[in-house]
Amino acid sequence: MSAGGGTSAGRRAGVRARIESVMTNGYAEPVLHWYAAHARDLPWRHPGASAWSVLVSEIMLQQTPVVRVLPAHAAWLARWPTPPSLAAAAPGDAVRQWGRLGYPRRALRLHATARILTDDHAGQVPASVHALRELPGVGSYTAAAVASFAFGQRHAVLDTNVRRVLARLMRGEELPSRSTSAAEVKLAESLLPAAPGRAARWSVAVMELGALVCTATRPDCDSCPVARQCAWRRAGSPAAMVRPAAQRYLGSDRECRGRLLGILREASGPVPAARLDAAWPDRAQQARALRALVADGLATALEHQMYALPGDPAASPMQPDLPDPTP
Repeated sequence: MSAGGGTSAGRRAGVRARIESVMTNGYAEPVLHWYAAHARDLPWRHPGASAWSVLVSEIMLQQTPVVRVLPAHAAWLARWPTPPSLAAAAPGDAVRQWGRLGYPRRALRLHATARILTDDHAGQVPASVHALRELPGVGSYTAAAVASFAFGQRHAVLDTNVRRVLARLMRGEELPSRSTSAAEVKLAESLLPAAPGRAARWSVAVMELGALVCTATRPDCDSCPVARQCAWRRAGSPAAMVRPAAQRYLGSDRECRGRLLGILREASGPVPAARLDAAWPDRAQQARALRALVADGLATALEHQMYALPGDPAASPMQPDLPDPTP
C-alpha cells in the first residue's frame, strides 16, 4: 500500500509538472535554473527582507539603475526601517535623504505612503494589489511587484526588462511598444507557473534575465538559457522599426529643477531667492523650474523671498511670490 500510494503521489506530481511545463511553454525550468545560479545578491531579495524594504526598493528603482539605488536604499532603511518612523519625519527630511537619486517627487510619495500606512494599515504594507494601488505613486506594475516579491503572490509583473524579454522570446520583436497593452498582460499571465511562490520567482527571474542578459542594446544571446526557443533570434534578430528617442538632460527644465533643489537640500535653513536666481543662467527657465518645484510640493515659498524644503524648521508657508517667468 505504501509503495502504491507513493507511486500514485508521484504520478500526480508528474502530471502537475507536465501541466505547468505546457503552461510556460518549457521556459520556466531553464530560466529558473539560470536565476538560481546568476541572481544578484540584492538586499530587498533576501529571505528576511520586509515588505517595506521591497516597497522602498521598487519606488527607488523606477527609472533609476540598481547600482545607484543600493546605497540609497541601505541609508533609507537605516534611518527609517518602518513606515511609522518615516511618517514621523518632515517631508523635507525625505527629500533631503533622497539626495541625487533623481525624480525627487518619489520621496514625497514615499513619505505620504508612510503616513497612510501608519494611519490606515497599522504601520504595515498591505498584501493586496487593490490596497497597494491606492498608495501614492503606486501603479499596476509596482503593486504587482510588491505583492509578488514581498508576499509570494501570483501576478504578472511587467517592468521594462520583462516586457523586452517577452517581446523577443514570444513575439520576435526587438523592443516592446512604449505602453503596456492588454495583450502583453494576457501573455505574461499565461506564462505564470501555477504555484504562487514559483510564479513570483519566475517573475523576478525574467526581470533579472532582462537586466543582465537580454539587455536593450547588447543582448548576450550566447548566455541566455532560452536562446534556442527565442522567436527574435530565430527570425535573425531584426531591428525594431521605431527606436525610443533619447531624452535630453543637459540644459533641460529637469536639470534646472535638480540644480535648484540641490541648493535647498544642502542648505541648513531657508535660502534667499537671489541665491537661486544665480544658480541658472536662463532666468525665465529658472523661474519656471522654481514654480514647478513649489507646485509639486518639493519647495516652500516663504516671506521675504525665501525658499525651503517642505516641513523644514523656520519654514512658515505663505502665498508664493515667485518671479515673473518673462525676462
